[in-house]
Amino acid sequence: MKSIVLFRNNLRLNDNPVLSKLPDKYEIVPIYIYDNTNIKKQLGGASKYWLYKALISLNNTLNGNLHHLIGDTVEILFSFAKEHNIKNIYYEEPFLKEDILLHQKIQEKLSSSDIKIHTYNCTLLWEPYNILKNDSTPYKVFSPYYKRGCLSQKPAAPVGSPNNQNFIKLESTSIDDLNLLDKHQWHNKFDGMWDISESGATKIFESFIQHSIYDYKIGRDFPAINKNSRLSPYIRFGLISVHRIWHLLDQLNFDKNVEHYKSEIGWREFSYYLLYHFPFMENKNLQTKFDRFNWDNNTEKFDAWKKGETGFPIVDAGMKELWQTGYMHNRIRMVVASFLVKNLLIDWRMGEAWFWDCLFDADYASNVAGWQWTAGTGADAAPYFRIFNPMLQGTKFDSDGSYTLKYIPELSKVPIKDLQNPWEANIDISYPKPIIDYKMSRNKSLSRYEEIK
Repeated sequence: MKSIVLFRNNLRLNDNPVLSKLPDKYEIVPIYIYDNTNIKKQLGGASKYWLYKALISLNNTLNGNLHHLIGDTVEILFSFAKEHNIKNIYYEEPFLKEDILLHQKIQEKLSSSDIKIHTYNCTLLWEPYNILKNDSTPYKVFSPYYKRGCLSQKPAAPVGSPNNQNFIKLESTSIDDLNLLDKHQWHNKFDGMWDISESGATKIFESFIQHSIYDYKIGRDFPAINKNSRLSPYIRFGLISVHRIWHLLDQLNFDKNVEHYKSEIGWREFSYYLLYHFPFMENKNLQTKFDRFNWDNNTEKFDAWKKGETGFPIVDAGMKELWQTGYMHNRIRMVVASFLVKNLLIDWRMGEAWFWDCLFDADYASNVAGWQWTAGTGADAAPYFRIFNPMLQGTKFDSDGSYTLKYIPELSKVPIKDLQNPWEANIDISYPKPIIDYKMSRNKSLSRYEEIK
């Protein structure tokens, strides 16, 4: 019996519940469909590059049997199943709005046929519909969600790798048919930076456990010392499962660093949870009072922020890291986001869109929830009046300037004491003057907030 396995956001064989549920006797047709019809928010350029490499790796793991298709998932599945006498279709359970709607469309299209659809949770530790307060309403604050909701339920154990699956290819297809890579080849700069594969994810995780996990709680704030896991793009595309990560962390000795890292995984879960229960968050403020907020949305300042030309070194270093590498250190993400929203008074949705286009790990839920948290508009949000001072942030978390100078070498002649405020050094350097007066921008931002309180 022939069955389709539809790969979507979990591009792996190990600990893939979909694959673990397949009967050994089935002939399995593995398919990836780049849906350019039902999914409105198409992947950004950096994510497309990562996807391209991840699909190549998956296809190699499947011995060249992966089908690469582009178009309407509903129509492709229906016609493919009819043509090849497919009786079962397996794929991951959806939790985000567009994915849920797509799942419903597939069900409706196939309802009159004898094709059965099977879905399994491959993405989250805790299904969002199972975590509710005592009054059956969803949580809006992380700590009780995580401690009372999540940690009271033990996540499912990883399922390992499939055994003796008969993967077959019925049509000749090419990954290049998906048109994932830009014709201008700007993405070539990323080649060699990452091992974008399931085995690469495992190596990254093992290295993190061996070298960094027990320094994580403090070390994660310092961008130059690389104590972060750097797993986020692998998790985003499902090259490693959160169940496997969680299970292996549980095997370590109890430690505050391990528990802190687990809580970061919990934040990812919370992001999906919020978007599941409040899907309008994708483009609307969860805290509706911010609908009245008066954004400036100055395009010249926004362009300066995107290019890393604001005149504030730690901000500019972060934005250049993003453009050059497709990645940004988490502490720096908060700094640059706060600067955009609270100093430049630019709508968080504009920043979210730029991150979506430039980040390898641009996760739909995490990106939206993270920006709303920084902007003060979301659940469990940082208070709007909490404004990151870029000079203090740079001095505290990049005290020797290693991170800043890596991306802004033109500041190398500036004394370290003046590195985060080079305009005070009285040195002739080819670096932009600040595009705003920090104190004035802070006061202006707080004044705008007073208008909506």
